[in-house]
Amino acid sequence: MQSNTLRNILLVILVMLLMGASFIGGAAAGYFIPKAFTETPEQTEQVVCETPTAVECPACNCPVEGSTPKDLEKLFEPFWESWNLVLQNYVDQPVDQTKMMQGAIKGMLESLGDRHTSFMTPEEFEQANTSLEGEYEGIGAWVDVTGDYVEIISTMRGTPAEGAGLQPKDQIIAIDGEDMTGIPGDLALQRILGPAGEAVVLTIQRGEETFDVTIVRAKIVVPTVDYEILEGNIAYVALYNFNDFSQPELRKALEEMMKEDPVGLIFDLRSNGGGYLSAAIEVASEFLADGIVMFEEYGDGTRDSYRAQPGGIATDIPLVVLVNEGTASASEIVAGAIQDRGRGELVGTVTYGKGTVQTWIALDNGQGGVRITIARWLTPNGTQISDIGLTPEHIVEYTEEDFNAGVDPQLEKAIELLSTGE
Repeated sequence: MQSNTLRNILLVILVMLLMGASFIGGAAAGYFIPKAFTETPEQTEQVVCETPTAVECPACNCPVEGSTPKDLEKLFEPFWESWNLVLQNYVDQPVDQTKMMQGAIKGMLESLGDRHTSFMTPEEFEQANTSLEGEYEGIGAWVDVTGDYVEIISTMRGTPAEGAGLQPKDQIIAIDGEDMTGIPGDLALQRILGPAGEAVVLTIQRGEETFDVTIVRAKIVVPTVDYEILEGNIAYVALYNFNDFSQPELRKALEEMMKEDPVGLIFDLRSNGGGYLSAAIEVASEFLADGIVMFEEYGDGTRDSYRAQPGGIATDIPLVVLVNEGTASASEIVAGAIQDRGRGELVGTVTYGKGTVQTWIALDNGQGGVRITIARWLTPNGTQISDIGLTPEHIVEYTEEDFNAGVDPQLEKAIELLSTGE
């Protein structure tokens, strides 16, 4: 009876995954510390089918194209044969059938070859959806939790992570001496967080180099905007993330600086790990008077387009955007739109390359959840961001030696471009 129940659960899950997920407004832009800045699904659209269903997906009442119960039964024959052989012959009995079922789903999703599509156990799904609002206690870094290890996207300025010298693409392969191989990134992330004042030892893999870093956790207040008027009457504004407050705070900063009638504007998106898609469109609209900001492309080749909203207050001023390898996700949407539309030039290094959309779906009866990539982001010219990133018109490195010497060659290049009118 239990095997039949698990058989039915797996069959339903397979049908749901074969169907794919309906587009969910405001899908996730990336995975960060804190998790609050990952936009999660708010409302699943109801899908209405126009044709009779042979095999129905309980969540959407639509058929699995080209499949019938008989087709699926034949497809699953080797699976159930293997399942029963384990139950009958495995040396250590009884086996944990729940873990076997979860392992089957995990392996199925891993076979897609997409690190952003994965299965989460009930405990992992609950932890992954725990929000941290505005401030939290940890090390102060934006991270990607979807690979084999937690990977640094960028550090927040003035935080322990920055002070420890963590860099984009650093992988955290052990925490407090415990190997993180095989540990889901969402769970590893929880071990990095912790009470302010307590130390955590991270083992970092950076290229071929492996080393330990001891970081004392602190209370992290997540920054949003910094701004000032630089010498030569050039306006400078840095945006650190994309959340509900990003556009209002950015607009306030721009309004203050525009009173000085600056000759140009530097928009700093370096080490900005991203955030809400809706915030990205709002922020881009402050610099683009109209037109396409980005496309969202689905597996069937169809696209949704996102256009600039009217009313931006920095749509004419000469503009340079600073980017680096920590510029990711929503930041790349904005920078890519400005670049493709010819609104401004990029200065810095090639960006991170996070340009896919994930939807998170809770499985029925508290059985965990799945995270599925449902679309890709494209710039206005149709350029794919994912795993490629954006290449600036002006490649300028910012080395550790520069940082220690207190110089910023990327910022200096931006000032030069605006000062000379190039």
